[in-house]
Amino acid sequence: MAYDRAFGDWVREHFAALGPLEIKPMFGAASVYANGLIWALLDDGVVWLKADDGNAPALIAAGARQFAYSAKDGRSMAMAYWSLPDRAADDADEAVRWARGAMQAAVRKAARKTTPRKPKARTDGTG
Repeated sequence: MAYDRAFGDWVREHFAALGPLEIKPMFGAASVYANGLIWALLDDGVVWLKADDGNAPALIAAGARQFAYSAKDGRSMAMAYWSLPDRAADDADEAVRWARGAMQAAVRKAARKTTPRKPKARTDGTG
């Protein structure tokens, strides 16, 4: 993984319609935040968009690739990030549409984390 600050500057410009972006280097790459949530990764000149069941099918249909890395044991590990479709690299308006979908995926994931779970039924006869 590698993050290039010049690429981060391009990302800020290309996605300017989203407003100010927070880009934080991490593990040799970088994460892109909006409202405190990570919605993209930047690595080796690729914008990797957060995805879930809501936006992954459209990303796949547009030819996006899933982010994967090699684990220490040699296995390939896939993450819930997909590349910005190629045609969006030349079209900022289209890139922003894809980014908004990634932001919505980040919001959905955060909502799942904060949803309280039902307490488990007690088996000791007291509840």
